[in-house]
Amino acid sequence: MNIEMMKVFCSVVEQQSFSLGAALHHISQSAATQAVRRLEEHFGTQLLDRRKRPPMLTPAGEICYEEFRKITELYDATADRIRVLGDEIQGHVRVAAIYSVGLYGLGHCMQQFMLSYPKARVHLEYLRPADVYEAVQSGRVDLGVVSYPAALRGLSVIPLRSEEMVLTCHAQHSLVGRKCVGLSSLAGEKFVGFDRDLPIRKEIDRQLRQQNVNVEVVLEFDNIETIKQAVEIGAGISILPEPTVCNEVQIGTLAAIRLRGCSLQRPIGILHRDRLVFSPTVARFVELLQQMPVAKLTEDG
Repeated sequence: MNIEMMKVFCSVVEQQSFSLGAALHHISQSAATQAVRRLEEHFGTQLLDRRKRPPMLTPAGEICYEEFRKITELYDATADRIRVLGDEIQGHVRVAAIYSVGLYGLGHCMQQFMLSYPKARVHLEYLRPADVYEAVQSGRVDLGVVSYPAALRGLSVIPLRSEEMVLTCHAQHSLVGRKCVGLSSLAGEKFVGFDRDLPIRKEIDRQLRQQNVNVEVVLEFDNIETIKQAVEIGAGISILPEPTVCNEVQIGTLAAIRLRGCSLQRPIGILHRDRLVFSPTVARFVELLQQMPVAKLTEDG
């Protein structure tokens, strides 16, 4: 039994597939199967029930997976620390993010990181919020970046920033030209909202209820890009995070107006597994994320 066998076993479990787990280690499916079989021979018990699709962990397999993951993470972190003694940051950082945060907050950070550390690589995938949590909990990624982060079981949160929410409307809307408005100015307006199950929608609804403001929700979407497109064609107004509308405001396809008398902010945070030992590479990436400036509207925008 060795570290590589443990890593292969964990990958097979996380990918729920011998072939996909093998591909991550650039070995054949038969080699992955043999690695798991040798672990089972070592412990004298079955670790995966292969009769089920996908293969399911047995009680002994659950123990092995939990402990092997800790061992391999500690091993990788130790190897990274030794490499850092030679002033060398290398290895991979695996990140999952919701689309709006990834698009407006991670691209530049990734470029800066890989310019600073040419031997390091960042793998970023865009997922729905629930899938980001699952990816972090399962160990498929090192970090998750989400809005309204929640420290669910087995997860910890590193606060990253809070983004001001602004009223967003078509460039020719009647409210354009005002520097700021209260939520009462939205009463009766056609409104393009987020899907009702998203935390950002729940917070916007809560603030509107607090001030007894009723809007006419005409469309609902699960992502900011589609909401912006609907607002651009005049379907209604919306409330969106400031960094996500800066480009459109600059080119004149959207207008953004600051809100007064309410505390609408979108918190952004980094998810990671409890007791996860950050490798120096992951730690440097987190530091860079915390240092990155956030796009803001100009004073007259």
